[in-house]
Amino acid sequence: MWKLAGAFGLTAVSLFMLLGFFNSTAALGSAATLAALALGAGLPSATAALLVRSHFREQRRLGHRMQLLRQQTVESEILRLAVASAGRLTAVDVSTHMAMTPEQAKEALDQMALRSLAEYEVTEQGVIVYHFHDAQHSANKHSAKGLLDA
Repeated sequence: MWKLAGAFGLTAVSLFMLLGFFNSTAALGSAATLAALALGAGLPSATAALLVRSHFREQRRLGHRMQLLRQQTVESEILRLAVASAGRLTAVDVSTHMAMTPEQAKEALDQMALRSLAEYEVTEQGVIVYHFHDAQHSANKHSAKGLLDA
């Protein structure tokens, strides 16, 4: 917000300087007058444009970061639910335990399957079950051995 306020202030300064140049009696074609115009009006307006661009770029980056955090939170809760459900979940299971529609749950589960966190299985009735192998076998983690000890 401060960047936009600064950009507004710099734009006002630039317009004020531009108005002053047009009301002056200096020869507008001389090199010194053009250089003063560039410094007095051009530099503040260019800086204002950079501030506005920076503000919106930062907002876009922040929005992307919030979306990523939201996705990580959903996936974490799905994994927690998978551990509690012996490693097998359906979109309806996720939807009923979390505040999301079945379509959102399916999309989140599909994204996790694409990243090999889950595998697809289908029941005889045609229900898609997401199998989380690591979550199913998380109870056996205490019997793990080092790679060279096995």
